[in-house]
Amino acid sequence: MNVKTKYGKLYGVGVGPGATDLITLRAVNVLNSVSVLAIPKSSETLPSFSWRVCSPIVRENEEQEKLFLHFPMTKDPSILIPAWDKAFNEIGTRLERGLDVAFITQGDPSVYSSWSYLLDEAPERWPGIEIEIVPAVSSITAIPASLLTPLADGRERFCVLPATYGLEDLGRLLEDFDTIVLTKVGQVVGELVRILKERNMLDNATYVSYGTTDRQRIVKDIESIQNENCDYFSMVVISIRKRKGILRGISDDSE
Repeated sequence: MNVKTKYGKLYGVGVGPGATDLITLRAVNVLNSVSVLAIPKSSETLPSFSWRVCSPIVRENEEQEKLFLHFPMTKDPSILIPAWDKAFNEIGTRLERGLDVAFITQGDPSVYSSWSYLLDEAPERWPGIEIEIVPAVSSITAIPASLLTPLADGRERFCVLPATYGLEDLGRLLEDFDTIVLTKVGQVVGELVRILKERNMLDNATYVSYGTTDRQRIVKDIESIQNENCDYFSMVVISIRKRKGILRGISDDSE
């Protein structure tokens, strides 16, 4: 007779865009109640950004394990897959002991997060495991808020483009959308300036790095930084449409 393994519960916990006080109350509760915090690091030597964000609200608890896991910043499957497998095995040994594990992630777990790979793998590795996702404030909404720039009103559309994978589609998107949020633009600012300059749209773009943190930097003239080594944690918001007077254009019969 096979005895079904009773796994601990697995959480994916978003800790927001960078400001500690933007972490949700639910996330605080989970982070302080689980037996293991799984903390991803993009570098073996540099500190984890997500841990820097949430560590001030994690209470001292000698019984809670802080499990740091290396997730390399590369697109090479020959490097990524072994690293993920090693990290997931480390998480699995805790879950198989019945310990609850919270995997913390910068921003929201459902938006460009390494959590998504763990979420896909979990049901196969640990059949029947209980999973909960704790959503968070995403940089996709936090950065426009810091700029006082709406993403879209009831008549508009916005899109999100990960700039790390190239800007080949940007020209078409500039025609199809009213607001574009470009994530992780650090390595493509020069190319972005060229594209926007060709379309006379430089004034529509604003660069933000380390948004919501004490290191936040806002640059409205992005041409001035095109030759800089810009930060990895950076975004550009391109706001295309002019909204002034839109309410006056709504038909009276909509009231």
